[in-house]
Amino acid sequence: MSNRIMDSIDFPMVKIPGGEIELRDDRLKSKWNVELSPYLFASYPVTMNLYNAITNKSPISFDRNLKPVVNISWYDAISFCNLLSQKVGLKECYSKSNDGENIICNWGSNGFRLPSEAEWQYACKAGTKGYRYGELDKIAWYNENSGGKIHEVGRKEPNAWGLYDMLGNVWEWCFDLYDEQVYGSYRIFRGGSWAEEARGCGATCRRRSHPSFFIDDLGFRLAKSL
Repeated sequence: MSNRIMDSIDFPMVKIPGGEIELRDDRLKSKWNVELSPYLFASYPVTMNLYNAITNKSPISFDRNLKPVVNISWYDAISFCNLLSQKVGLKECYSKSNDGENIICNWGSNGFRLPSEAEWQYACKAGTKGYRYGELDKIAWYNENSGGKIHEVGRKEPNAWGLYDMLGNVWEWCFDLYDEQVYGSYRIFRGGSWAEEARGCGATCRRRSHPSFFIDDLGFRLAKSL
């Protein structure tokens, strides 16, 4: 990919400090703590402009589409991360297992990847303790203020670490399996969306679906190991 094209694509990333986050599974009534090393996390969900530019779905134009890309399956998101890594000369994070049945993440690679569930929640909270990092109408597009549609990224207030749209606008895929014994290959997504009720737009709200699932309020955000 030429420098001209890469220069026209804006995907700023924020360095997230290391720390500890508590996760919970309300269905199993269990809690556990996860220690995290510092990592990079994108300021915005992947936009249609960035996705189309990297996948060559449409030419870049001066009229950028800065709405989050949607109708993206977990498999699509994984493929995009590897493709973006290739195009900018970084080592891919994802590969298939020897039997071809599973996707393996090399967390030590310097390429782009999906966040773990713990990374996503830790970044969303940005040091806050509550269900949300601010007043919902000020930080998120959800069913009561979205007008029934998706919105450009960065139009609401960010959290304390400069991350926008962590709640509302689009759900975001994480790498993790939800509960392999019960749900098999189902993967987790987080954050709520423009179509979601207020109660679904919170830092600890967990949803899941098959990795081939896609819908018009589900996208993803880039992470990168340090």
